[in-house]
Amino acid sequence: MTDFAKMLQDYRLTTAEILYHMPDHPSLLQTYIWQDYDLAPKYPVLKRFLDFWEARLDGRLHSVQVASQRLITPTDVRNATAMFTLH
Repeated sequence: MTDFAKMLQDYRLTTAEILYHMPDHPSLLQTYIWQDYDLAPKYPVLKRFLDFWEARLDGRLHSVQVASQRLITPTDVRNATAMFTLH
């Protein structure tokens, strides 16, 4: 599915800041920024990624902060206040 088709189906640009414990130094936290198109509020794409992280990667998750923004919004309608003709 193309990015534009996803936007029409109400997918939103979703950014997640993932804090995780470094595998070699568990007392230190590292940041990972993840970004993709996802459906709010359930975020199935992000959940799939976090499930993959927990199953396959060594760094234990600490916290996840999520922000999302709708990319296609209703159009603003404005009346024209003047009309000019150019030759």
